[in-house]
Amino acid sequence: MMLVVTYDVNTTEAAGAKRLRKVAKICERYGVRVQNSVFEVLVDAAELVVLKSALSDAIDKENDSVRFYRLGNSYQHKIEVMGKEPLVQAGSALIF
Repeated sequence: MMLVVTYDVNTTEAAGAKRLRKVAKICERYGVRVQNSVFEVLVDAAELVVLKSALSDAIDKENDSVRFYRLGNSYQHKIEVMGKEPLVQAGSALIF
């Protein structure tokens, strides 16, 4: 299923900046960054559980937030882009 994952990490303290980098690294393992704190993520149910657990462990639940928007499996027709598109679309084939 396709998800849009967004996060807001409070970086007013040094620990927040460290959490921000950690959250970004976790999201990069699962998806494609489409904006600064927005990722398009293509995962199955098991991967989603692992992703949520990792993000839950990485954030400060009193000061940070992570949001998941489920686009489902027929996401291609639910995404409209104006302006610059990412170099790699989530779910597209990578050829090396």
